Amino acid sequence: MENIIFTIFDIFNFGLVVFFWWFTLKHYKNLPERIPVHFDFNGKADNFGSKRYSFLTPIIGTALFCFFAYALRHPETANFPVEITDKNRYAQFLIMEVFIRWLFVLIMCILMNGQDYMFRYSFDENVKPKIPLSTAILSVIGSLIIVFIFVAIFK
Repeated sequence: MENIIFTIFDIFNFGLVVFFWWFTLKHYKNLPERIPVHFDFNGKADNFGSKRYSFLTPIIGTALFCFFAYALRHPETANFPVEITDKNRYAQFLIMEVFIRWLFVLIMCILMNGQDYMFRYSFDENVKPKIPLSTAILSVIGSLIIVFIFVAIFK
């Protein structure tokens, strides 16, 4: 059963990567030649670049997908916060496999939200991000706290 759930999770994560590329390619031809590539804490663009920069975040998302896929195939190469023994190996690897897949979803949401904001800001400087960056960062930090609690319970 756990392999079926992980397979569904992996297909979903791969689907996020495909959707990200589709979204970028769909909007690329409509973008102006200069787009915002960096925003300050108030959400105002403070650096602009060529519209080719819109491919940077999908490339990062694809690279992270490959890196996480490698880490999931070779869990013994990961750095665990507790010593791995024969007794806790299964539980620790399971926690790591779930967390890596969940972390990828969160990171892709952050990247896609930034890409969407960058595209919309290119045409209207008054738009706001659909997900505030503080919410996204707090979700990653909250996930880390939960993982450390589970790791401590099953050490």
